[in-house]
Amino acid sequence: MEDRIVLSGKSFLDGSPLKLRIGGGLISRVEKIAEPLPDDQFLGPGLMDIQVNGYGGWDYNAVYDEVLSLGQISRKLLQVGVTSHFPTIITNSPEQISRLIRQIVTLCREDKVARDCIAGIHIEGPFISPEDGPRGAHPREFVQAPDWDLFERWMVESQGLVRMVTLSPEWDNSPSFIEKCVEKGILVSIGHTKASPAQVIAAVAAGARLSTHLGNGMHGQIARHPNYLWSQLAEDRLAASIIADGFHLPPEVIRVFKRAKGEQLLLVSDSTSLAGMPAGDYELHIGGQITLSPEGKLHLRSNPQMLAGSAMNLLQGIEFLLEKELATLSEAWKMASTRPHRLFDPMFDPIKVGAKADLILIQKGPNQSLKVLKTIKNGKEVFSS
Repeated sequence: MEDRIVLSGKSFLDGSPLKLRIGGGLISRVEKIAEPLPDDQFLGPGLMDIQVNGYGGWDYNAVYDEVLSLGQISRKLLQVGVTSHFPTIITNSPEQISRLIRQIVTLCREDKVARDCIAGIHIEGPFISPEDGPRGAHPREFVQAPDWDLFERWMVESQGLVRMVTLSPEWDNSPSFIEKCVEKGILVSIGHTKASPAQVIAAVAAGARLSTHLGNGMHGQIARHPNYLWSQLAEDRLAASIIADGFHLPPEVIRVFKRAKGEQLLLVSDSTSLAGMPAGDYELHIGGQITLSPEGKLHLRSNPQMLAGSAMNLLQGIEFLLEKELATLSEAWKMASTRPHRLFDPMFDPIKVGAKADLILIQKGPNQSLKVLKTIKNGKEVFSS
């Protein structure tokens, strides 16, 4: 097989000099090399974000006349190192969720870049808590109990793209719903919940494997114990995603979550269409009047304490972990790449002969800043700075 691309950089795992040869969309050779390489350039897997509501002014939760315009999300994310992502559809009417799913199916059919980058659809709701606090910015009028017939319809409409659902196990029929999801290969995540400890345990026994943006989508005040936060933290069978933007979780909370979850902790962006946009006041179809502060905080204009998703990308999440000395570059990189991948493919190994060549070369600058120098998707260079 002819090697079409050769990439060199320090390994994202241990900093050792590494050369990768790529051909036919795959890694064809992995070499440890003796020659010196730039100290600030690191090579590793592309990032995977399983919670993308939108990005760069485009929104997976809006219906567009020009469906292909949504392909800009994939292209903009490739520029910041995200080679795979899950469009995330939040609570809405059943009919609107169907329209949004069909829109993504059309996008993937007609846009090869989007098709390559979209690894699945994540439906966040509408089977969540109706209570203020846990519900977050999700519209209350569309919250409902888990409905298998409805969810199965969405699965069919998605043509196999729906791979993940976030729900609250506080509903009586949650365990049976979760079991059916697991039978169909759907990852079930607990989020936006006020579930009792017993309900959390029952959900895990039924097959739930993840907590969605743990520590967010909660009441402002909860009982010191027992409560649904402790229950999820203590459950070894639950991995957990977090939003590391400096607003959703304080650094000390992330430090504690890391100690509790270890290698089961991973990053998501929960990015909205305002991620990558200038600061200011905005009007969104979901959430209403929103403010993006100059510091990057996204909140309801009427209540600065109520977050309305995030305005970051995964690369910025890694930067935050580095800046606050919450993780090494290797660990933060794994939190944003290999760990989310392994939720869906436990044997995922990104740096080996025969692996799909989804790779990024990153330059580490002063103050823990990171810059993507090259992005490789399916063995082709799709971005270069």
